Amino acid sequence: MSNTTVQKVTDASTPRSSRLYQPRLPFWSPIALIVLSVGLGCGIGLAADLDSKIQWGLISALLFVLITFGLTARVEGKRQAKDRLATSLVWVCFILAVIPLASLMYETIKRGTKVLDGAFLSHSMKGTQNVLPGGGIYHAIIGTLEQVGIATLIAAPIGLLTAVYLVEYGRGKLAKAVTFFVDVMTGIPSIVAGLFILSLWIIILDFGYSGFAGSMALAILMMPVVVRSTEEMLKLVPNELREASLALGVPKWRTILKVVLPTSIGGITTGVMLAVARIAGETAPIVLLVFGNPAINNSPFEGEQSSLPFYIYEQWANGNEASYDRAWAAALVLIAFVMILNLVARGIARWKAPKTGR
Repeated sequence: MSNTTVQKVTDASTPRSSRLYQPRLPFWSPIALIVLSVGLGCGIGLAADLDSKIQWGLISALLFVLITFGLTARVEGKRQAKDRLATSLVWVCFILAVIPLASLMYETIKRGTKVLDGAFLSHSMKGTQNVLPGGGIYHAIIGTLEQVGIATLIAAPIGLLTAVYLVEYGRGKLAKAVTFFVDVMTGIPSIVAGLFILSLWIIILDFGYSGFAGSMALAILMMPVVVRSTEEMLKLVPNELREASLALGVPKWRTILKVVLPTSIGGITTGVMLAVARIAGETAPIVLLVFGNPAINNSPFEGEQSSLPFYIYEQWANGNEASYDRAWAAALVLIAFVMILNLVARGIARWKAPKTGR
């Protein structure tokens, strides 16, 4: 039998799904399937008399996944259909996650820009009636910066030293106990941290409401985040660097100070900044401990003080249109503050990232 005959027999006996070249859907098929799924979803929603557009969207997403899988299985084969199914599910989940975020940002920007101007950022609520327009968030911005700053000064060193102990020195039962309590603190609700400081600092020790009391509660929430992020960054430092330093006769504490920490400083700084962004919007401890103040109070250690989360809660609780506008504007400022912190963290991470040569 000649080679040509063998080749023909092989081609005839080879299953369609195992050939090298398989039929492919056209490049525009995903767009067409999206349009078809949306049309069918809207038609089903109208026929079933569904009032919620969210239900229409969910039906359309389900139809898109099913139609994509069925059409791909028929044209390209089951293996490619499974790949398309996974890709479709990922995209659908991504869109379902982005839509609420985009809606939140749109609503906050649209309603927050009504009263957001220079006067709003440079005035307090002292002497302003809640039912009338006017006033500002200057006192709340000062309170947020001071409270978050003090919490960072408390939590960052303690968290850094704890992480260094766990990675470099931690052995035995004490290290296991510290790790256990860090894990427990990670899941503590913010209201519990506020109640702890309220009972200890204000009720037992008889100190008054102040920004410092709120800072201590925020520090409790921030510490486990700093410990975990710093611990992971320290573990990424190659052991060869430690061994090389120790082989030269450098003490271990100096190796940590001069080799380990500088190598991981970018990731540590990023973790601290993300922890700051996490506590910047906490409301429950501030409501319990800071107690609010319509006037400017530059001292976090004496007297009541406001903050942006408390200001938003306070204005929304007033229940009038002018207060609602101020609450939305303060929410927009808080979102911008957290976004700036995240951008700074990413910038520091890129700046301090290890440089690889060619």
